[in-house]
Amino acid sequence: MTFKNKVDQEMILAAKATDKIRLSALRMLKNGLHNREIDLKRELNEAEFFQLLSGMVKQRRDSIEQFEKGGRPDLVEKEEAELKVIREFMPAQMSETELDAIIAEAIRETGAAGVRDMGKVMKILMPRVTGKADGKTVGEKVKLMLSA
Repeated sequence: MTFKNKVDQEMILAAKATDKIRLSALRMLKNGLHNREIDLKRELNEAEFFQLLSGMVKQRRDSIEQFEKGGRPDLVEKEEAELKVIREFMPAQMSETELDAIIAEAIRETGAAGVRDMGKVMKILMPRVTGKADGKTVGEKVKLMLSA
C-alpha cells in the first residue's frame, strides 16, 4: 500500500469514527502531499514523502513553542494532536548510537576535517536520515563531532 493510499484509508476511518481532529490533520497531510506533487509535476517518492512529513513536524514544533509562549493552551493541544497524527506515517526514529554511527561514516566518506566541512557532511547525511531523525539534532551532532 502506498503512502497516499494509507492516508486515504486513515481519512475514511477517521470520518467513520467522527474523529474531527484526526480527520483535520489527515486532510492537512493529504493537501500538503497534493500541493507538493503539483509543484513537482509528478508523484512523490518515499524519501520526498518523508521529507514533507519532516517539514510538517518542524512546523508543528515551532507552532507549539510559539503558542506556549503566547499562553494559548488550546492551540498547543491542537498542534500536538496534529503532530501525533503526522508521526504515525513517519518511519521509526533512529537511536542515538545509530545516528552517531551514520554521522561518523559520513564524516569518513567526505574526509571532513573541521566545522567548515559541515555542509559536505550534511549533504551526504540528510538523505540517509530524513524522517528518521530530527534535522536540528543531526546538525548539532555533526557540528559537535567536527569540532572535537
